[in-house]
Amino acid sequence: MTVAPKKPGTPERPGQPQPGKPQPGRPQRAEPRTGAGLRTLSRRRLVAGILLGWLMLFLLLRGKQTLTLAAADLTDLHRWFTELNDSVGADRNSNPLFLYFFNEIRLVIDHLVTFVQSLISQPTAGRPLPQLGWLGVVGIAGFLAWAAGNWRVALLTVAGLTFLGLQGLWQESMDTLALTLSAVLVALLIGIPLGIWAGLSERVHRVLTPFLDFMQTMPTFVYLAPLTLFFLIGPASATIATLIYAAPPAIRITAHAIRSVPPTTVEAAESMGSTRGQTLRKVLLPMSARTVVMGVNQTIMAALAMVTIAALIDAPGLGKTVVQALQSLNVGTAFNAGLAIVVMAIVLDRVTTAASVRAEATRRSGDRFRTWRRPMLVAGAAVAAVLAYLSHTYVWAAEFPGEGGTGSALKSAADTVTTWAQDNLGALTNGFRDMVTTGLLNPFQTLLTDSPWWLVAVVLVGLGAVLGGWRAGLTAAVCVGLLVGTGLWSDSMTTLASTVLATALVMLLGVSLGVWMGRSTRVDRWLRPTLDAAQVMPPFVYLVPFLALFGATRFTAIVAAVVYAVPVAVKIVADGIRAVPATTVEAATAAGCNTWQLVTKVQLPMARGALTLATNQGLIYVLSMVVVGGLVGAGALGYQVVAGFSQGQLYGKGLAAGLAIVLLGVMFDRITQAAARRTRA
Repeated sequence: MTVAPKKPGTPERPGQPQPGKPQPGRPQRAEPRTGAGLRTLSRRRLVAGILLGWLMLFLLLRGKQTLTLAAADLTDLHRWFTELNDSVGADRNSNPLFLYFFNEIRLVIDHLVTFVQSLISQPTAGRPLPQLGWLGVVGIAGFLAWAAGNWRVALLTVAGLTFLGLQGLWQESMDTLALTLSAVLVALLIGIPLGIWAGLSERVHRVLTPFLDFMQTMPTFVYLAPLTLFFLIGPASATIATLIYAAPPAIRITAHAIRSVPPTTVEAAESMGSTRGQTLRKVLLPMSARTVVMGVNQTIMAALAMVTIAALIDAPGLGKTVVQALQSLNVGTAFNAGLAIVVMAIVLDRVTTAASVRAEATRRSGDRFRTWRRPMLVAGAAVAAVLAYLSHTYVWAAEFPGEGGTGSALKSAADTVTTWAQDNLGALTNGFRDMVTTGLLNPFQTLLTDSPWWLVAVVLVGLGAVLGGWRAGLTAAVCVGLLVGTGLWSDSMTTLASTVLATALVMLLGVSLGVWMGRSTRVDRWLRPTLDAAQVMPPFVYLVPFLALFGATRFTAIVAAVVYAVPVAVKIVADGIRAVPATTVEAATAAGCNTWQLVTKVQLPMARGALTLATNQGLIYVLSMVVVGGLVGAGALGYQVVAGFSQGQLYGKGLAAGLAIVLLGVMFDRITQAAARRTRA
């Protein structure tokens, strides 16, 4: 019997089966998986298979072909690097390349640094004190902060700089500020024009982007060793390393600002007869001023972070105090100097952030705003000039008064707290350290260092190809091959173990806090300022409190790396959760999903791209901090770099360690970025 087809508009009978609708009590046929779902499942199975095969072969081949190198041993590459350094040193004053290029660059930068130091930190010829004493520096800085921002920022600046003097660290702070300002000036003179060019030209943008990605991937340590080969050690080479490290943010953010100006605005200006120069000066730059100033902010923060680490190549200032204190395990001195670095970072960050807001306000309000502020600016400049004259003329206004009693009190308090923590919390902190080290770090490190090198190489290349595609696999293969060539395979695997474990902890905290922050506006308002402040602090500062809690061990470096990298991971995850369409969340809620199901089945899967990006940034941040941990007992590549600076016969080994750090960073970055692109696709 045939069934007549149902006419349009005919109502459905209750209980009558309808095609395509699920029927209660009947088994339903599973819907076919989408192509993306099948690819994700296939990749997971391949990763699981690679890891399982690795474990099985490790049990069979443990301890064979591990390429272990004793601490005192050197390879031919290490000796060649050392001989090259000696040869360059011997020919520095006769080789034309050095006479007319590298030496001239060093001389120009040295003159710039010496000039800035003579203004605010170091005595000059015929004067026992710098040209501007503490009162002049505080007055001028307060005026500039008020002119660029507002009275609150000016008050913060005056209070912050005064606090540096009360700590007994005025000259060290001014040395750090002098090197930072010198490096930032040159970095901006190079970076902003290049950024404008990249913003105007798509071809230049494509050419510069890979170099900027590579430069921002490298940890700060890596810049130091090669530059000492060409520019020796001292303030000049430290400034050159700092400006190279700090220039990429200026270039990238300026290019982004120029490219973000609406095309319709540019077209309107051109249709009215504006030339390219007029369009740039009167349209593009004014409309992108706030973003460009934020690029200046990031350049200053990067420069300050690098200047402190450049103490390893004899850069004067607060960084040298921190390094010496860390090497002697003097927590009180390290805390006092680290706090000074934090205060300086906060002041510089707040001033430049307020300047970006002021630039936007000036653009919108125009001449009325400038006219209203002009008399006040003239009065403020007059007061600053009077204070500068007093500090130049009178000793009482030049030398900071007092003996640094606040700093002594801070050092004493830090030592007291450290002693108390070690006496009363030692069982807890040592137990936690030993649990993580014994239960997680040691087994994973053993798996990496005791596996045959070729087995680990196959695993890394295989994971790169599965997660990021054949290009990422090829990059991993090249990096692994070069790692073997450095002669530091075992140290590289030790650093890799610490980095992967720290990154896993970063993502555990980052996802937990990021989901909470992304789902709650109140939590975002409360947590984001704390994360912003944490990202301002240079890496050195994170080592100090954990050195007091856990002592000089590799675990100290891991914990410091986790705390250093968590803020950026949390913010990226929170932005990814917040970017999930509200309609999707509402539909899932209406379908009966509880909070756990909503997070795990809807929001996190739809934020996979943000999770992968957070992993990428977490890895880069962690790697940079883990190698800095070589100062507090982390060993491996970080220690080899530090030893290369301090012991001439180990220079080549230290340079090879820096190269190995670069290779690990490039491999991590390429694989995770490729994985992020595949996730979005």
